Amino acid sequence: MLKVENLHVHYGMIEAIKGISFEVNDGEIVTLIGANGAGKTTTMHAISGLIKPSEGSIKLNDVELTKTPAHKIVTMGLAQVPEGRRVFAQQTVEENLLMGAYFRKDKDEVKRDMENVYKLFPRLDERKKQTAGTLSGGEQQMLAMGRALMARPQILLMDEPSMGLSPLLVKEIFRIIVDINKQGTTILLVEQNAKMALGIADRAYVLETGNITLSGTGKELAASEKVQKAYLGG
Repeated sequence: MLKVENLHVHYGMIEAIKGISFEVNDGEIVTLIGANGAGKTTTMHAISGLIKPSEGSIKLNDVELTKTPAHKIVTMGLAQVPEGRRVFAQQTVEENLLMGAYFRKDKDEVKRDMENVYKLFPRLDERKKQTAGTLSGGEQQMLAMGRALMARPQILLMDEPSMGLSPLLVKEIFRIIVDINKQGTTILLVEQNAKMALGIADRAYVLETGNITLSGTGKELAASEKVQKAYLGG
């Protein structure tokens, strides 16, 4: 579904991503793990069109994305849950969710998808008329995920969904990620909590200073001595 080949991204003279290649197949959960500054968020931003690569190819269902503006990429079936949630603080939960469906014309289906989001996140249903800025960190993360789902993506990019959350909420968020995947959405997950990410991933890649240094199934990387030492406290 998603194929990244020889991707290079520069910030001025600094090369942040140094020719990485990876793919995400239909129905998979694939995770990118790596330390702070490894280039994980830069990779996500390049895929979703927020920054332009200096070289390489990014294809979604065989369609090249590198020259496509971000707002068009959303209509092609790719949505991103950004790092730091980025909810619209002054708008209600319901208004935030509707913003996720802003380009859709199928009002009945939008309503149905909204009901599905409320089933996935009952807490959002309880707070639908509340302004997003008054929600807890965990609730804002749920709202950011729900808003992205309202675009009805084929593939969902998630950037650090567990950041700043309590261990209990992290477990809940990861359980919901698995549920979203079971409902048919392919997921590319960037996550510093390597243990949780590898626990749910079909496949995984390790990103270190702009290079992919390891790849394999989630189980293989969780069992790797190198990964355990660097990311799992082993």
